[in-house]
Amino acid sequence: MSGTRESEEKELQGHVGKELLKQRTITLLGEIDWESARKFSEKLLVLAGQSATRPVKVFINSPGGYVDAGDTMFDLIRSVKPRVLVVGMGCVASAAALIYSAPPRQDRFSLPNTRFMLHQPLGGFRGSVSDVKIEAREIVKMRERLNRILAEQTGQPLDRVSRDSDRNFWMNAQEAIDYGLAGTVVESLADMK
Repeated sequence: MSGTRESEEKELQGHVGKELLKQRTITLLGEIDWESARKFSEKLLVLAGQSATRPVKVFINSPGGYVDAGDTMFDLIRSVKPRVLVVGMGCVASAAALIYSAPPRQDRFSLPNTRFMLHQPLGGFRGSVSDVKIEAREIVKMRERLNRILAEQTGQPLDRVSRDSDRNFWMNAQEAIDYGLAGTVVESLADMK
């Protein structure tokens, strides 16, 4: 009985995934890791190969995750030819906020109750003292690089982004617009233009 339900669930997921790709839509839901980066990249590359002129919609609801996986998606959005429209929904935090910021501001949409959060990258390494020192230097470089990117993408001064992201910096949809992170709040997906 349980096997049948699992089989039906997988079949439904496969059907939904195919329908979303037909609509040139990708969802990024949940934690950002290597598997989500792989799936996202494959889908975006397929859609970009199908048409360089038809836009791709990306819906994001994520608490963030691995910075390197987020970098992969950020860079890929910026490197494909089709216009990529991102829609924040629920929570767009940490590495998800970086990915969300990839397209030009006019292509960043938010549903009304979306919350956004910026913060510095988190460490979690251990090992020899020498290795910990190396990792600490690398996380400082990563933080500086991410702050520069977010400053460029939002139009905020680098020192403000650095200050704001030193701790969890939460914004509602309107605050994200005022900050330069989001472009437009939409009540209906038909309003995305």
